[in-house]
Amino acid sequence: MNPNRSEHLKPASMQDLLGYSSIECKHQNPVDHAMVLKHNRYFFTADPHGDISPPGHCGLGLFFDDTRILSHYALRLHGGPPSLLSNKTRRSFLGEVDLAIDDTEFGGVSWDPKNCVHVRREILLEEQFMERVTLSNYLLEPIDFWFELEIGCDFADIFEVRGRKRERRGDFFALRAEDGKVIASYRGLDGKLLESIVEFHEPLPVVTGNRARWETRLAPNGGFEAEWQIYAEPPPGMGVPGFRFDEARLEVDRTYDDWTGSCARWTTNLAVFQDTLTLAMEDLHTLHVESEGAPVISAGVPWFSSFFGRDSIITSLQTLSLNPTIARDTLRNLARLQGSKEDAFTEEEPGKIMHELRRGEMARNRETPHLPYYGTVDATPLWLVLLHETWLWTGDEGLVRELMPHAERALEWIDRFGDSDGDGFVEYRTGTEGGLVQQGWKDSGDGVPFPDGSLPAPPIALVEVQGYVYDAKIRMAELYELAGEGARSQELREQAAALREAIVSSFWMEDAGTFALALDGAKNRMPTITSNAGHLLWSGVPDEDQARRMTEVLLGPAMYSGWGIRTLSSTHPVYNPMSYHNGSVWPHDNAIIVMGLSRYQRASDAVPVVRGLHDAAVHDEFQRLPELFCGMPRDDGRHPVFYPVSCSPQAWASGSFFMLLQGMLGIQPEAQAGILHVRNPVLPDFVSKLTVENMRVGTSQVSLQFSRYRTRTLVNLLSISGDPLQVRIELD
Repeated sequence: MNPNRSEHLKPASMQDLLGYSSIECKHQNPVDHAMVLKHNRYFFTADPHGDISPPGHCGLGLFFDDTRILSHYALRLHGGPPSLLSNKTRRSFLGEVDLAIDDTEFGGVSWDPKNCVHVRREILLEEQFMERVTLSNYLLEPIDFWFELEIGCDFADIFEVRGRKRERRGDFFALRAEDGKVIASYRGLDGKLLESIVEFHEPLPVVTGNRARWETRLAPNGGFEAEWQIYAEPPPGMGVPGFRFDEARLEVDRTYDDWTGSCARWTTNLAVFQDTLTLAMEDLHTLHVESEGAPVISAGVPWFSSFFGRDSIITSLQTLSLNPTIARDTLRNLARLQGSKEDAFTEEEPGKIMHELRRGEMARNRETPHLPYYGTVDATPLWLVLLHETWLWTGDEGLVRELMPHAERALEWIDRFGDSDGDGFVEYRTGTEGGLVQQGWKDSGDGVPFPDGSLPAPPIALVEVQGYVYDAKIRMAELYELAGEGARSQELREQAAALREAIVSSFWMEDAGTFALALDGAKNRMPTITSNAGHLLWSGVPDEDQARRMTEVLLGPAMYSGWGIRTLSSTHPVYNPMSYHNGSVWPHDNAIIVMGLSRYQRASDAVPVVRGLHDAAVHDEFQRLPELFCGMPRDDGRHPVFYPVSCSPQAWASGSFFMLLQGMLGIQPEAQAGILHVRNPVLPDFVSKLTVENMRVGTSQVSLQFSRYRTRTLVNLLSISGDPLQVRIELD
């Protein structure tokens, strides 16, 4: 995107260019079986034919850095609208569409049409968008054939596409055709010039306005091929003459192979589960995005293809057993963006870890606070938890020393800004127009309700956040002790102990057998039964009896749907299994709870949860766990009910099975001591054998095999490479 150049540009209106004058999201319904592709800073959503149609559809487009650089993209073919033969994606960066034209326009008869022209569309995302169209004539005679590509670029900010209204926009310029290219340009209100460049390979089309037209004579059994690419910024290597569709495909494939080769390998005896694990590992690579020159894990495709604090932290915690690179990148990049000042608009505060970073015009122009936006209450303690957990897995004391100043600032934020009223709990309230009202992981406007659906007045103290803070202080006490700061370590341990007592005193509901969702602004307990309380098991807050009773609640029929643990109990009037947070099932939420059950030696109780999530993934169109699905109860023969706008792939859904398996298998590292613990492993009942190879613990790599024999899970140590490592297996 060219920041300044605008000479020789002719003004034009959006109506003149696109045929519509405003982005009103008239076409909001999700597209069935939409094509979704992503690589690095680009993502593409299209209908099953590969088109962005109708123009301006608010679920479709080619996006770059939170800007839609294609809002209309349609292939028109001689012979009329084609029949769709197949549509498939591969590794999330390559889409293949097969279409057929019948012979009605080429001498056939309308009452008995036959497919005669095959059209293959191959759409690839690399450091640009690329398409190759191949025509094949299966008639016994030559035919004259044409096809056209229609394009439109509205340069809408992603918040506009998702429904945000803007009072005014910047300046559009007339399309330009030059040197085999069509260039659309727009200068935003922030003065930045954005471009969308369509560059054609020979044979070049005839370009008229927003249409490129190819005409050719197809011989019997003959073909024709055309290629083009679209980009917002010239990708690396653009100076090299010619196009390279096949080379680009091989290059992206190589990046996937390099990624999977750097990960621990999880294999099972069950082929469908193996496919799900392999896809999850590849999806984690798909979700990487370059943010200010650094690689980070983005939250999800399509609408959250950006850097999020909480999402990246939880994904990192889930995947340390798979590949600690995600955690290291997340820690460093969030430290780089850590709050340094007070800014009411972005809700930035010194020491606070950010929530969401956007790169579109509305953020640059301060129409939204995502510069980044800091409106989250849990990312800061979770960042501290991740720092310690990464140290447990890697033993990387250099990383700890590097980040300890950031850790101290995060602890200061917890005590000063997080606990603004000094009651010992971390609370939140929204501080800016356009910011989030709810600032925990259930951040929809109605995601923190009383049982009757009424909403609390702020400030709000969420139960799971108090558990994160407790865990963070316990963990940081160990890191301060490692650094030789005994007094600071002891201070944090005392603070943690006092906080644990306060959590139990203020949140535990004896009659319900679980913890309340939150305290409202008047310190009233919100007695809603939710999955939030289950996170306290992961943080280690409940005692053994409380953990037992919570397990009964979480796995009881009001919370466990048969596919997973719901976000909210079906006994409450506010329960809605089709809602975003008030009765749906979220895989990452379940994974955290299973880790908590494992901490209390209750992995066997978690088997139904893992089985339900596995079955849900198998029923998914791509055999992956989506961001969430509906919470209707499971009946014999029923499929899970999927949420219509769930992200897929989504980062903390992709990481969920690795956390689930780590919890079930009792895997806990102490890299600094050269020890790996395997405590009372439990294989899910649908798997009889699981192997994890080349799992990194410090500077060692270990391979383990787990086998189920009747009711017991046995462990074999297959190999250790690198530095010596003790593997301590504990079996009841």
